[in-house]
Amino acid sequence: MDRWQNRVAVVTGASSGIGSAVVLDLVNAGLTVVGLARRVERVTELKQRLSASRREKLVALQCDVGSESSVKAAFDWIEQHLGGIDILVNNAGTLQQGQLVDMSTSVVQQVVQTNIMGVIYCTQRAFRSMKQRKFDGHIVLINSVVGHKLLPPREGQAPDFNVYPATKHAVTALTEMYRQEFMGLGTRVKITSVSPGAVDTEIIPDTFRNVLDTRMLKSEDISQAVLFAISTPAHVQIHEIIIKPVGELF
Repeated sequence: MDRWQNRVAVVTGASSGIGSAVVLDLVNAGLTVVGLARRVERVTELKQRLSASRREKLVALQCDVGSESSVKAAFDWIEQHLGGIDILVNNAGTLQQGQLVDMSTSVVQQVVQTNIMGVIYCTQRAFRSMKQRKFDGHIVLINSVVGHKLLPPREGQAPDFNVYPATKHAVTALTEMYRQEFMGLGTRVKITSVSPGAVDTEIIPDTFRNVLDTRMLKSEDISQAVLFAISTPAHVQIHEIIIKPVGELF
């Protein structure tokens, strides 16, 4: 992690769960971290979990990744005040329960906007910053096991994950597309997809939580995978990490 000392990392969806775990681990690893979230006050509260000497290394910024203007404002501020983006962790995501056959299309659009367009908006700005400064940065996409295959149906029940798996399949495709683009544009910027199984966070519906029982990962498990991916030597790129809890049935 020596090359990342005092570098700037941006983490989206930093207010809870995986995002907040990544924020804390990156700060403790010696980076300056900008935590982006709609609930920005919760990112500010994370400073109390850091040692006094490290609290100034965490910057909390309001940002809705599904809004291009909000992303522009946040990244403009980062470039103006911190000089650029060296690591981006695209973690922000949303899951809304319901069936595609009859749920509000405006809710479906919200999920697509956050889970796909949010990744695209933030990655564009981070990559531009890296390329302009000729810095070999790293972009991490927090994906999901359902970005690789769908969960099996339960007899007599209609699944209620609707468009969420489709958005995560898009993240899987985006990972390879970005790898090819970064290489084709003459950079050595790395891209990594991290695909967890069930993680004990706010996004897990109660109905699904009851089925999983104790077979869930912790946010810190995913954060440690992010740190592993970014700590690899310059010639090593971890393309995909799939993480499952022991005993997961899917």
